[in-house]
Amino acid sequence: MAAYEYTALDAAGREQRGVLEGDSPRQVRQVLREKQWLPLQVLPVSGDRREGSAGATGSAPRLTWRAGIKAADVALLTRQLATLVRAAVPLEESLRAVAEQSERPAVQKVLAAVRSRVIEGHTLAHALGEFPKVFPEIYRATVAAGEQSGRLDTVLERLADYTENRDQLRQRVLGAMLYPIVLTVMCIVIIAGLLTYVVPKVVEVFESGRNALPWMTRALLATSEFLATFGPWILAALCVATLVFLRWVRDPAARRKVDALLLRLPLIGRLVRGFNTARFTRTFSILTGSAVPVLEALRIAGAVIGNLPMRDAVERAAERVREGAPIGKSLAAGSLFPPMTVHLISSGESSGKLEEMLERAASNQERELDGLLTALVGLLGPMLIVAMGVFVTAIVFAMLMPIFEMNTLVR
Repeated sequence: MAAYEYTALDAAGREQRGVLEGDSPRQVRQVLREKQWLPLQVLPVSGDRREGSAGATGSAPRLTWRAGIKAADVALLTRQLATLVRAAVPLEESLRAVAEQSERPAVQKVLAAVRSRVIEGHTLAHALGEFPKVFPEIYRATVAAGEQSGRLDTVLERLADYTENRDQLRQRVLGAMLYPIVLTVMCIVIIAGLLTYVVPKVVEVFESGRNALPWMTRALLATSEFLATFGPWILAALCVATLVFLRWVRDPAARRKVDALLLRLPLIGRLVRGFNTARFTRTFSILTGSAVPVLEALRIAGAVIGNLPMRDAVERAAERVREGAPIGKSLAAGSLFPPMTVHLISSGESSGKLEEMLERAASNQERELDGLLTALVGLLGPMLIVAMGVFVTAIVFAMLMPIFEMNTLVR
């Protein structure tokens, strides 16, 4: 049986959408007619890979799911599935139960399609491969290892923890950087508004007089006129430059240069290195703990790294490990990973506790990253406020200087 998404009109003429399982679209339409619904469209729920095969053969279009499912949804359905599997509930029944408990239509449709593949005799990992945008390679490889070792419930629990930790790390980074970015934008907007609209109105009062304006007021007025004349052009040029840069950085060679530059920057490089190291060690830990072969685990863990030079360093390390070199020394050869992380990995190899040491390295990097982000936000906030205060004070002082000079002349 396969899963089909339908669009139909009920007896009251309202449009209804949902997912039904059936042997064919004709059977699904028959089920809808028995409910006195008028079927408008019935499409098989499928993933990205099947979409490509359908297009190649020229068959009917297939429904695809590329987005709409968040990391929190994946973590929740994984934990629910682990609980049911641990309770000895058959896998296809567990998938059905999790789909029924979910309130998100996208999750229901994806799980219905996965369940239909499992009923057809495919493994869970193979069925999840229909939706690579929802279930990444690390997820599928870990599930495959759990199925082969008979520890699917334990592996699913670890996957749920991993998905939640990874989402929390991303949220912490975004949340820490949001405040400085918003504050910077607000400072720029306020100062630009003062220079463009407020300053000319105030200075017009003094320009009608015969006395020359103070140099500071003249400089402020010149800046205001420049922004009023060329401000839109400057903004348009910045937008064009940003689009050109984003297009240029799509090229792997260009992106590799940008990523290498980020690693060399004093503070940003430390943040980038810490964030990617935490993701790598956390992923490597869950893969090794799920009995995934070391070389395969290294390849998958390296793929989650966003920085290309660091990803290349992991690939070179995997080649050395294939030749018989230790993992720690192989990663240390690139000098891109923190020494503490390399030391913990080497200790885990020598003591036979690689999974535990990788987990400790990931926790250590996450703590260090949290401390660094907290210090950065605590430093940038006051600095931006002081800088804005200095600019606003200079603007106000430049507008008040003609008044001071007029008072001096009257006396």
